[in-house]
Amino acid sequence: MHGRPRGGGESRLETRDLEIQNLTRQCNETLILFILMDGGRHGYQLSLEIEETSGGLFRFNHGTLYPILHKLEKEGWIRGKWTSGGSKRKRRLYVLTAKGRKHAAAQRNAWRRFFDAFFRIVREVDR
Repeated sequence: MHGRPRGGGESRLETRDLEIQNLTRQCNETLILFILMDGGRHGYQLSLEIEETSGGLFRFNHGTLYPILHKLEKEGWIRGKWTSGGSKRKRRLYVLTAKGRKHAAAQRNAWRRFFDAFFRIVREVDR
């Protein structure tokens, strides 16, 4: 995807474009950010909602979900706060920040550019 693309389009990658070697990570981050656009969620709620909405295509386990949440929080894209649950066990509620909302919109555009380019190639193969 570097250099001049065939068939027109932008000649350089934008700073918010996806990195091919990090697609899985960027996909997971984008899914989480967009679920949080509807309001705060606990980690487990995020995992369930992503799995249900995707028909089981996207699944998170504790080993992948919480490191992603910590990274998003460190970047300032989400904010976590401790809340008391019904079982008197504290849980972390994650909410999207204004910076996270802006980043999510940029990621949605980057994914669109990625899939537009991908399907330009795939369509040519189908001919």
